[in-house]
Amino acid sequence: MSGDALSQDPAELRRRIDTTKAHPARVYDVFLGGKDHYPVDRDAAAAGLAANPRGYLDVRHNRDFLRRAVGTLAREDGIRQFLDIGTGLPTAENVHQLAQRVHPDTRVVYVDNDPVVLAHARALLTSGPEGRTDYIDADLRNPAQILEQAAKTIDFDEPVALCLVAILHFVEDAEAYPIVRELMDALPSGSRLVLSHLTEDLNPENIRAVQRTYTERGFTFVLRSKADVERFFTESALELAEPGVVPVHRWRPDGAAPVPEQPDAAYLASLDPIERVRYQDIGDVTDADINVYGALGRKA
Repeated sequence: MSGDALSQDPAELRRRIDTTKAHPARVYDVFLGGKDHYPVDRDAAAAGLAANPRGYLDVRHNRDFLRRAVGTLAREDGIRQFLDIGTGLPTAENVHQLAQRVHPDTRVVYVDNDPVVLAHARALLTSGPEGRTDYIDADLRNPAQILEQAAKTIDFDEPVALCLVAILHFVEDAEAYPIVRELMDALPSGSRLVLSHLTEDLNPENIRAVQRTYTERGFTFVLRSKADVERFFTESALELAEPGVVPVHRWRPDGAAPVPEQPDAAYLASLDPIERVRYQDIGDVTDADINVYGALGRKA
């Protein structure tokens, strides 16, 4: 294991944390049932849930898409290197756990710029003895820095899976497309792009209501069409894997999404709606629930 990020002064990390403004990684943590967030993040998540009461299905199925995509790359394609940008807070079944279960020697580099995420990086850096994980404190908007630091762990002469999962909708077009091109241009032939992205194509009324709640809190929140999402692949000359750009719950479904343990019914009834989310079984999803596209592409 390695990780220059872990050498940072904990006091300096605390100084960097802004508890007055919601952060996407911490809002995501609320929906995944985590505990590493602040009241402002919980309030933002609750507002999003009020705007779209089944919106937790977007978050949870997005996470399940990542599970299936990483599994596919490891088992079927033999990919042993992953660069996961915008990884968020540690949760069950992180990329290195999924990939190293198949190939114990897999190398994974995580990238995020939220100091709360960085403070919990040790939980991410739990690689098996044969593999390696690292954590980079960097912003997606600085791909050159990411690539330079990732090269300490990743061999850029061998294929790499770049994971941009539920992050690009926080970046405007003028930056988003050049960033993806720069990252993919640096990766060798045989590399992959795993991408998911919020859209208003599928259920526009629901997701626009959510968009309003988050833009009011200062988030950049860009909803892109299927053609817009496909552009991330075509501009880097990537071949889309079947079934192409589709709603995340329809990307190679396997019916194996983890089912949370159910608490006592009385306890469940006592919880606020946002607190109940962590116990929901996401197997009852319908097309009317999902506002996220997912896709996987290969560099020739």
